[in-house]
Amino acid sequence: MKLFAIRDYRHLFGAQIIALFGTGLATVALGLLAYELAGPSAGAVLATALTIKMVMYVVIAPIAGAYADRLPRRAFLTLLDLVRAGVVLVLPFVTEVWQIYVLVGVLQAASAAFTPTFQAVIPDIVTEETQYTRALSASQVASTMESLLSPVLAALALAFMTFNWLFVGTSIGFVISAVLVLSTRIPNATASGQTRVWDRISSGIRTFGATSRLRGVLALNLVVASAGSIVVVNTVNYVRDTLGGTESDVAWMLAASGGGTLLAALILPKVLDRVADRPVMLTGATVLVIGVLAAITMILLGIVSWAVTAPIWVLIGAGMALIITPTGRVIRSSVDTPALPAAFAAQFSLSHLAWLITYPIAGWVGATAGLGPAWITLGALALFGAIAAPLLWRREPTPAADATAPAEQHVDADTDHTGVLQPVGAPSPGASDAAAEGTLIAGQCSCVRPV
Repeated sequence: MKLFAIRDYRHLFGAQIIALFGTGLATVALGLLAYELAGPSAGAVLATALTIKMVMYVVIAPIAGAYADRLPRRAFLTLLDLVRAGVVLVLPFVTEVWQIYVLVGVLQAASAAFTPTFQAVIPDIVTEETQYTRALSASQVASTMESLLSPVLAALALAFMTFNWLFVGTSIGFVISAVLVLSTRIPNATASGQTRVWDRISSGIRTFGATSRLRGVLALNLVVASAGSIVVVNTVNYVRDTLGGTESDVAWMLAASGGGTLLAALILPKVLDRVADRPVMLTGATVLVIGVLAAITMILLGIVSWAVTAPIWVLIGAGMALIITPTGRVIRSSVDTPALPAAFAAQFSLSHLAWLITYPIAGWVGATAGLGPAWITLGALALFGAIAAPLLWRREPTPAADATAPAEQHVDADTDHTGVLQPVGAPSPGASDAAAEGTLIAGQCSCVRPV
């Protein structure tokens, strides 16, 4: 409650919730629109649309992060919300598949600029460390609640109206989000100190390449994308064509995955108070590999059952939350404040690069060769990421193991006290030691549900 006493954060949180639920409704509607236009090829259409989205995220996010300190952030975020509202309002009038691709490209270009800018605003609004932790925890809970409830709301709405009205609801949500953002007092970003264009764009990515923890996050991004693509891309065809379900059943199955995410999100805050990020996130990778293997077994054995599919979707949702939730903590403890916008933008871009790989596999391979080969390929990628993550993210010394380090000190595996190999964008050794690994900072990633 102390957190929500901060007026500007309260308004931003409200804007996030409304935009999230609008996006969730649009996600369901987009899958149904693809099915209406393409029928059995809906998975391929949806995969193409999502691939366009990922390309926009990979390309636009670093550019937006590079210039975050040069733009009036409140006006910029408001404008992007209004652009998204206008694009979504046009989607109900689409009659050709190519029109979906064009509109999705514009919509996701705006989202790619909005999300990392929004994420970087939070630490400037909530400056107290413990409250910042709770702020990003609340953002993750909001995201998981959306993944659970928006498909349920869509299912209920579809009982009384066509799916095109879901796009109208999304557009209204973006307008309300814009009004709330405009009502806040968002400070402009701290200057990064980078002057050359390429240095500004690539600084966050180079930080990921130079920091052990962040390299591990990259591998975990691949695990999340591999498992998540099965749910996001293939649910509509699997439910409609294999299980023989209705449009509402598609929404309920997506809600099952959201239920797993919510369950994990409710448990995680207390867990993260006692357990470091690394074991929690590696556990999430294991859970996702198990979920994907279960899905592969189900499809290969020809098991057609709601009672079998739903728990697998729940398991995948829970595993994704175990990785996504602590990611912001890892980023925040790896860089100093001026480098935060570039670091969040890099994570946004690089995580969606993983989705750019897995979405076409789920959609195109699934449509041409069948769900079995597609899911086996995704399972191999998930297993690769789960094995690579602990190798890339080396176990870091703790105060008990390193008696020479002060109690509040963090020593990254790639950094020594002489500064021989300091991550780009990270503070100097004297400054970074204050950002201990034990600092509790929860985070939100918008890879599944972009704000």
